[in-house]
Amino acid sequence: MSDELPGTPAPTDRARSFGSVAGAYDRARPSYPSDAVAWLTGGEAKVVLELGAGTGKLTRQLVDHGHAVFATEPDEAMLAILRERVPEVSAKVATAEEIPANDRSVDVVVVAQAFHWFDHGSALAEIARVLKPGGHLALVWNSRDDRIPWVRRLGDILGMQDGNTTSAQHLADSELFGEMEDTTFKNWQEIDRESILDLARSRSNFAVMGEDERAESLAAVLAFYDDYGRGMDGMQIPYVTRCYRAVVVDGDEQASGPDDPSQDGPAVSDGTDTDMLLIDFR
Repeated sequence: MSDELPGTPAPTDRARSFGSVAGAYDRARPSYPSDAVAWLTGGEAKVVLELGAGTGKLTRQLVDHGHAVFATEPDEAMLAILRERVPEVSAKVATAEEIPANDRSVDVVVVAQAFHWFDHGSALAEIARVLKPGGHLALVWNSRDDRIPWVRRLGDILGMQDGNTTSAQHLADSELFGEMEDTTFKNWQEIDRESILDLARSRSNFAVMGEDERAESLAAVLAFYDDYGRGMDGMQIPYVTRCYRAVVVDGDEQASGPDDPSQDGPAVSDGTDTDMLLIDFR
């Protein structure tokens, strides 16, 4: 049963709303702690597929950690910024429910700040299909640390849905994956009177508001900043970076294998051969 209030835009509508605020999203959203990136991927260089990659906030960090990265994102406006931010990455408009990759072709699938938007049954089956034996799915969210009263008040204004990690339970419950591990890291974001407006505009609930409602909400954000900010010195928002991962359960029924001649698509690559792409992004 849906927990949405009457008149609230459907989750699918909100999930597809980010293109209209792609610039604000890229300017305002926090990045991820380096230690968290290492934990998500397991450390050593791997072939990584990022789903729902947005504007490339995590993508840039994955590449800088030495991984061969491929990215998908359903919104073209978001992906355009990713291509500018991380031009060396192959990227394609695609959904988590229809991944354009060969069976058993990637070491890690990573999802940052997006798993709650997926059709979890379809997406988890697709992710299990593309993971190599022993590969894993990793999920991450930056959630404001609302144990602090003023941060909780900011959450009342901005909304909490984009940092809601309860959808990770779908991974924990999936028979396609083994036992789920989880950990947390501390993260801080410096913002000022202008960037806090971008932070608000980048939220899915703000993006689907009417003009008058949005103006009223943005005014409330500025009033909050004037109460709690430090003028030109801005403010630091504390985050808890919540990370989850689970290894795929190997099974012949999940895939015919990348060497099966009946498998469509390009040959599997480790990311070092530019003539052979792991994902058909041509």
